[in-house]
Amino acid sequence: MHSRPLRLLAAAALAALLGAGVGIDEAAAQKKIICWKDKSGKVVGCGDTVPPEYQESATKELDRRGVTRGTTESADDAAKRRAQEQELAKQKAEEQKRAAEQRRQDAALLATYTNEKEIDQKRDRELQQVDLQLGQLQVSLTSAAARYTDAKARSDAAQKDQRLAHPSVQEDFTSATTEKERLERGIAAKEKEKEDIRKRYAEQRKRYLELRGGEAAPAPKPAPTAAAAPAKK
Repeated sequence: MHSRPLRLLAAAALAALLGAGVGIDEAAAQKKIICWKDKSGKVVGCGDTVPPEYQESATKELDRRGVTRGTTESADDAAKRRAQEQELAKQKAEEQKRAAEQRRQDAALLATYTNEKEIDQKRDRELQQVDLQLGQLQVSLTSAAARYTDAKARSDAAQKDQRLAHPSVQEDFTSATTEKERLERGIAAKEKEKEDIRKRYAEQRKRYLELRGGEAAPAPKPAPTAAAAPAKK
């Protein structure tokens, strides 16, 4: 008569014990084990906490079953990652800046010219201005070269004959040399300026045609300009 209630009570007790066992296993499985690594990335120890000397090392977190639950990077790796992210962000910002500047230049190019011939004409005008300046420098250099030749001859003579030596002789030679070299540098700079003008307008012409959707036709040669006679040295 009392056998059925006893059996029900025993079954309930067994279920409670089994449930408690499952709870214990789950709690044990949720406990964490932390493994830490050296600088080479090799695991050198595991435990409940990371030793002080490995606080900045990479770690791997496991549960009691050995399943990885999480990882952390070392301080060095984190610093390298941040540096890479900053460099990528910097490069992206620079690319965006260059793209914006290119859009601005393209808009200005299309607003300035109605056809590519206008680009050639503007190039020729600038080259003519530089050629005028270049001619003036070459004329000045001719005179400076003559003064230099005369001053050098007097300086050479003074070195051979001390009776001809005088402070003004060397001063004149130094001054003539300085002036001649200054004009030569100026002429070289103007020649470089002409090269830059040709290159700049060639790039503008090519880009203009690209924006217009046309093919880049051969650019006409710059209009010839009268060049001054080369200076005699």
